[in-house]
Amino acid sequence: MQSYNSFRVAQQQIFEAAKLLNLDEATIKLLTSPQKEFNFTLHVKMDSGKTEIFQGYRIQYNYARGPAKGGIRFHPDETVDTIRALACWMTWKTAVVDLPLGGAKGGVCCNPKKMSERELENISREYVRAIASSIGVDKDIPAPDVYTNPQTMAWMMDEYETIINQHHPGAFTDKPTQIGGTEGRRDATARGGVITVREACKKLGVNPTGKYAIQGFGNAGQRAALLHQEILGGGKLIAASDSRGAIFNSEGFDTKELVQYKLKNGTIADFPNAKKIPHESLLELDVDILYPAALENAIHDGNAENIKAKIVCELANGPTTPEADIILSNRGIQVIPDILASAGGVTVSYLEMVQDRYSFFWDEQSIHKIVDEKLTKAYHRVDEAVRDKKVHPRLGAMVVGVARVAEACKLRGWV
Repeated sequence: MQSYNSFRVAQQQIFEAAKLLNLDEATIKLLTSPQKEFNFTLHVKMDSGKTEIFQGYRIQYNYARGPAKGGIRFHPDETVDTIRALACWMTWKTAVVDLPLGGAKGGVCCNPKKMSERELENISREYVRAIASSIGVDKDIPAPDVYTNPQTMAWMMDEYETIINQHHPGAFTDKPTQIGGTEGRRDATARGGVITVREACKKLGVNPTGKYAIQGFGNAGQRAALLHQEILGGGKLIAASDSRGAIFNSEGFDTKELVQYKLKNGTIADFPNAKKIPHESLLELDVDILYPAALENAIHDGNAENIKAKIVCELANGPTTPEADIILSNRGIQVIPDILASAGGVTVSYLEMVQDRYSFFWDEQSIHKIVDEKLTKAYHRVDEAVRDKKVHPRLGAMVVGVARVAEACKLRGWV
């Protein structure tokens, strides 16, 4: 398996979509580059009394369709190119589900696992101080991502409101509900993915209550395990994994018990009555549906020929390499690409923004209904593009997203 520069992969996807759409050179140049990049250092007082310096980023990739939208991640291996790629993909994700938003992403190179809560609060507030003039409800609305959470957003929102001396809860999303967060956010990413699986099962004639496996049992993976039962009416989860181990049971796991065990113990590696298996073998199990919900590039040219699932629903960002996309497509395996499958999260973030702006909040059932409508419509629009252009699903989704953003750029007179 070769290594990948994520942003080069993202740019290549744009080139391929642009060719199918007959886009002009100026439009392609605009869409393959971020519109704004912020690269800055954060000086943070640590519990020891020392000041540590961290590298921070915020990239607003494109805002032709509306204010930029995307998460902030705290991770020691973050690079400007990973942030560029994620901001790029967020642009197409918001367009695929037809939200009036652009795409952005941010990050700090740090190891949150080695930081205290006070240090995490300090770095969160320092991050906002660095970019406060460039974010807001009509500019750029951050949300949590890897190793950030609603508490992180609460600190960031408070710092932002302190700086501007106004209440603007909609400037950050996925906040605690007590300070402007919305119902339905916790399971939104997984819910959107399972909804698209439901539609794919109908289209392909796949048994929705058959066997499934989940690679990555974090928040999205746990929620997918439960929602698969709820939305699809059953199913047998025969394998799951997290960073500490992968487990298998041919009779299937009780999903509620497995989730509770994970929440209590921090891992599923030692779950009772489970056989331990190699991480990589989980992806190659004989299942109807596979949920990659962990790391990028998990399915590649070295294992794509061994994938047995009929449907691969990408809850992680970029879990399938370009070569693997082609292999899976040629083998008749339906990949539901990340910019479609995981779009439930940003859909509910958008609904949170709307509710914050009007100070009027919907109940959870109403949120779920809108997500279902949005993701169902988006799945079938992508499927139309796949059939019309005779391409694999990722390229079909890119065609939908890129076309919508390109049209907005042209209407604005940018190209």
